[in-house]
Amino acid sequence: MSNREIRPAEGKLGVLLPGFGAVATTTVAGVETFRRGLAEPIGSLTQMATIRLGKRTEDRSPLIKDFVPLADLDDLVFGAWDPIPDDGYESAVNAGVLHKERHLDPIKDFLSSIKPMPAAFDTDYVKKLEGTNVKSGPNKKDLAEQLRADIRNFKEENGCDRLVMVWCGSTEVYIRPGPTHETLEAFEKAMEENDPGIAPSMLYAYAAIMEGIPYANGAPNLSADFQALEKEAVKRGVPIGGKDFKTG
Repeated sequence: MSNREIRPAEGKLGVLLPGFGAVATTTVAGVETFRRGLAEPIGSLTQMATIRLGKRTEDRSPLIKDFVPLADLDDLVFGAWDPIPDDGYESAVNAGVLHKERHLDPIKDFLSSIKPMPAAFDTDYVKKLEGTNVKSGPNKKDLAEQLRADIRNFKEENGCDRLVMVWCGSTEVYIRPGPTHETLEAFEKAMEENDPGIAPSMLYAYAAIMEGIPYANGAPNLSADFQALEKEAVKRGVPIGGKDFKTG
């Protein structure tokens, strides 16, 4: 077995969220509420769960956050894309997951400061959502390049050392993988031709992988789960994973 060196989680970690609705704003609000000492991270795997080392009789069960070099919550910086231009506070109030006066108003200044970037979005893939905060371009490849530019700009403007992207958008229509998804060359050509087999979540996954950013999928979209992007992720050493926050 080879030994692998795990680099310490130093500096700011940018968390980029495609989709800034109920899931994303609740997560962001929870982190900020804990950072201000207004709540405990109840239910958080990284903050409260333990890992067993050796045999049960050895009684070695450190907190995961003390065993694995994870980023400190104080080092997280949040960015988002969404077709609806509401800032984090407006979106969280509209989502109705957290209580406005009790949970959201005490951190209104922070939530209001997070304004979503224009999204790569198409109602052909999410039927019940419309918005005005949407990117435009001659083809899907251009939209993907705009996302890559967003990523680079966010990292520079916020002084981030590392980034991660987590899809928090709506579930897209079902797409079956085909020749378009077999090689990176075929996929990029299909983007230029506005192939209907390429959904917006794939553009985000592509942008993340090409920028060397780990990508986690929180919805049962095809997203990065096809040969072209999987091979490119392996080639570039970029972690990808996830299929649904609830079931996978």
